[in-house]
Amino acid sequence: MAFDGIVTKAIVTELQKEILGSKIDKIYEPDKNTIILGLYSPGKHSSLNICIDAHNCRINLTTHSRINPQVAPNFCMLLRKYLIGGRISKISMLGLERLVQIEIETINEFNEIEIKTLIVELMGKHSNIILLKNDNTIIDAMRHISLGDNSYRDIMPSRNYTLPTTDKLDITAIKDFEEFYSKLDKGDLVKSITNTYTGISQAFVKNAIEEVGIKTSSKEEIEKLYNYIKRILDNIENLKFKKIQGKKEDYVLTLDGEKDLSLNSYIDDFYFERETSEAFKNSRNSILKLILDILKKYHNRLISIDSKLEECDDMEKYKIYGELITANLYRLSDKHLEMVELENYYDNNNLIQIPLDIKYTPNINAKRYFKKYTKLKNAYQIVTQQKKETEAELNYIESIVYELENCTTLEEVQDIFEEISENVVFKEKLKNKEKKKKVSKKKKRQEYAPIIYEIDGNKVYVGRNNKENDWLTTTFADKKDIWFHTKDIHGSHVILKTDKIVDEDLLVKCAQIAAKHSKASISSNVPVDYCQVQFVKKPNGAKPGMVIFTNNKTINVNPQDLKEKAITK
Repeated sequence: MAFDGIVTKAIVTELQKEILGSKIDKIYEPDKNTIILGLYSPGKHSSLNICIDAHNCRINLTTHSRINPQVAPNFCMLLRKYLIGGRISKISMLGLERLVQIEIETINEFNEIEIKTLIVELMGKHSNIILLKNDNTIIDAMRHISLGDNSYRDIMPSRNYTLPTTDKLDITAIKDFEEFYSKLDKGDLVKSITNTYTGISQAFVKNAIEEVGIKTSSKEEIEKLYNYIKRILDNIENLKFKKIQGKKEDYVLTLDGEKDLSLNSYIDDFYFERETSEAFKNSRNSILKLILDILKKYHNRLISIDSKLEECDDMEKYKIYGELITANLYRLSDKHLEMVELENYYDNNNLIQIPLDIKYTPNINAKRYFKKYTKLKNAYQIVTQQKKETEAELNYIESIVYELENCTTLEEVQDIFEEISENVVFKEKLKNKEKKKKVSKKKKRQEYAPIIYEIDGNKVYVGRNNKENDWLTTTFADKKDIWFHTKDIHGSHVILKTDKIVDEDLLVKCAQIAAKHSKASISSNVPVDYCQVQFVKKPNGAKPGMVIFTNNKTINVNPQDLKEKAITK
C-alpha cells in the first residue's frame, strides 16, 4: 500500500477521533527509524507508531510489540524530557502533503502550559521527526540536516523550522475541474496527475481510472476522474480497502471495497507483516552469505589438503629408493650419476631405474630420499588429521545452510545466528556482532519450541536447528524414547516420546517425519536410522547437532506418503 497523502489524511482523520486528549506516558525508540508514543486516556491505553524508514514510512496506531534497546537513544531521551506527561491537543496536516503536525500541551517549570509541536515528515528517504518549541524553533530532530549537505533547509537544534518546499500543487485547494485540467500536462495521464499534484500515488490513480472506466484521455473522461478523486477526498472518513489485481498483498483506498478493520489497524498489520518479512529475508540472506563464504573457504582448504595428500602418495617410493641404494652401495662407485638401475627385492627382483641428483654421491642421494620419505610421512599424518577435521567442519557448515534454507521466521534465523556466534569457525566474521547478539543460555533454554506431531496418541518432536536438536536428544528425551535421523543426510533430530513397544506402522510414520524434515524431503526413497535415545551419545567438543549412535536399524521411507500434519510450528 502506497502511504500517499490520501492514506495519510485518512489516518489523521481517524487519529483525531482516537487520541485527541490522550496523555503521553511512555516513549520508546526501538530502532533508528521508529518512535512509539505510549498514550493513555480514561479507560484506554494505545500506542502511536511513527516510522521514517525510507520504504515503510508511516504514522499509525499499533498493537504490535517491539523489542526496545536497554539504553534509550539520545533523541528518545530528549522526547521523554519534553513530552512525557503532555496531552495531545491537535493533529493536523497541510492539504495532502505527507506532513503531520501533532500539538502537545506540556507544563513548564513555572507550572505554565506550553505547546510543543511534533512534526512528522513522511517523505521517503527524506522523512524526519522534528520537535519544535511554540515559537517554531527546533529543539531537536531524529535526523540532522544542514545547508552544507546540499539541502535547502537547516534541520538542526536552535534553528528556525521551515516547511519543505515542492513544485507540486495541493489538489484540495483547486476550485473546480477547469482549474484542475488546466494544470495537467497533455501526456501520460497517470504521470501527469502524480507529477502535478502532491499526495497522490500512481497506484491510486491507476485504480481510480479502472474504477471510473476511463478508456481515453479526453477532457470528458478526465472530468469523470476528477469527480471521483473529489468524492474520495469528501468521504475520507468512509474509505474502504480494495485489493489491487495481480498483486498478492497490495491494496488501495476506494469508496467501494472491504473494511473489516479500521485503517489504522489495517496499516498496522500490513506494514508489520511486510517489515517482518523484509527483516527475515535480509537477516537470513546476510547470515547465508557469511556462511557460504566460510563454506567456500573450507572447500578450498579441502582441495589444498587433497593436493598435499597426492604428494604424499610417493613417500613409500622414496623409502624404497633409499633402501635399494643403501643396500647396493658396495656395488656403486662414488661417481656422481644421473641414474642407477637396481634389482627391486620388493618386486621379485625386477629391475628399477632410480633417478639421482648428479651433484651428490649415491650415499648422499639415499639420505636425501630417506629425508623426503620422513618429511612426507609426517606431513601425511598431519594432513590426514586436517582432512578429517575439515570434513567435519564442512559437514557442520552444510547443516547450518540446510537450517537457514528451511527457516520460516525471524526468530529461527536469530537462533541460528546465536548458534554460529558461539562457534570458532565463524569467530572472525562475527567478532563485531557477537556482543550485540549475545543472549544468556538460560533464556535460550526456555525458548526451545520444537515442531510437534501427534500420531496415534504419541507425541513426536522435531528440532528446528542444531542447538534445538542437541536439547531434544540430550536433555528433553528419555533413555527409552526413540531417536530418528536420516542416514548420512542433513536433517532434524526426531524424538518419539514413548514408554511402550512401538509397532511398525508408527516407526514408519516417524521415519517419514524425519525424512520430511531433511535435505531429502522431495525424494521418494530415504534411508532413516533409528534407535533408543540411550544409544545416542554426544562426544566431548562435538559441534551442535553432531552425535554418534549404536544399536541402530535403518528403514527406507517415502516422505511424500506422510499424511499427518504438525500440530505446532
